[in-house]
Amino acid sequence: LWWLEFTLTGREAHTGSTPMALRVNAGLAMARIFEMVQEVAMAAQPGAVGGVGQVKFSPNSRNVLPGTVVFTVDIRSPDQGKLDGMRAAIEARAAEICADLGVGCAVEAVGHFDPVTFDPVLVGRVREAAERLGLSHMNIISGAGHDACWAAKVAPATMVMCPCVGGLSHNEAEEISPEWAAAGADVLLHAVLETAEVVA
Repeated sequence: LWWLEFTLTGREAHTGSTPMALRVNAGLAMARIFEMVQEVAMAAQPGAVGGVGQVKFSPNSRNVLPGTVVFTVDIRSPDQGKLDGMRAAIEARAAEICADLGVGCAVEAVGHFDPVTFDPVLVGRVREAAERLGLSHMNIISGAGHDACWAAKVAPATMVMCPCVGGLSHNEAEEISPEWAAAGADVLLHAVLETAEVVA
């Protein structure tokens, strides 16, 4: 992933009394960048995502155009080429958007890690355990940054993922059935026993 923190600098001005042609609107630049991030991510399909989850307006008043907007673009892909290409495209196009509006644009990379490939032997053991148990399974790419990604830097690692209702994750409404949880735990147990060379 790349986390790119943008700081856009416009000019604070009253939303009611400032003529449209005289505005230096950092909020408008932000909106156009958001749309552009969506376009870049969609153009990189399959296997790429992009979006923004946090925005800070200053002065954050309902009737004042923001003088400063700070937000972080979050882009992810398991393909290093796509990931770096998305970053380059977003930074270049954001600079153009801001220049057209007279808005200052600064970008800082505040988070990054390269794609992680899990240990093929352990992945195979998880797959084989699911097959022995008669469970449906598929290879997936997790776009979230899990602890297993960091563990994989020092030891063989893999993950067992269970489905969630509607595919919703990282949300209080996330839901998993007891049956799905039990199946995932059973697959994990069998994969661990095989790795430990314990006869089940």
